[in-house]
Amino acid sequence: MHPAHDDPAVRAALAGYQAGAVRWLAGGAMAVVLGFLGGAAAVTVAETGRRLPGVGLVVVVLVVGGTVAAVAGGGALMRARRWRRALAHTAWLTGRLRIAGPSLLAFEPDGYDELDPDDEPVRLRLMSTAVWRTRAAQQLDGGEVRVAPVGEREWVLTADGLETLYGARQRT
Repeated sequence: MHPAHDDPAVRAALAGYQAGAVRWLAGGAMAVVLGFLGGAAAVTVAETGRRLPGVGLVVVVLVVGGTVAAVAGGGALMRARRWRRALAHTAWLTGRLRIAGPSLLAFEPDGYDELDPDDEPVRLRLMSTAVWRTRAAQQLDGGEVRVAPVGEREWVLTADGLETLYGARQRT
């Protein structure tokens, strides 16, 4: 059994995912800092009696938007770390991917028999909400994919030639 993390493409995809998470986290933190600095500057200018229309709105958008981006980046960073740890101890399962809806998937492992009533596919829902990632995953319909469980109800999937990993949660 070779762990999924031994594949250089998987390591590269995880590094890319982690880099994206760091960008979101750092960008959000910078927006929050800029919001506070902009707010302090606006207060200083307002003390002189000069009005700055719209600055308050910009400050609020920077702080709120930056906070949301930083939280999203932190969550993605923790997910990348969890995936890396799980893939270091898990082997890939191969099989076919069937698309059941915009973000609904069914993984049929090798040896799956659709005529056997006791044989069930693994039903998954993509975690990504990005339209381009969902459409890219839909292109895999009927194709050979590799999946690995990375949590109790969380899976990672990829395919040959695909330079990314997709996260999915198991549906019941």
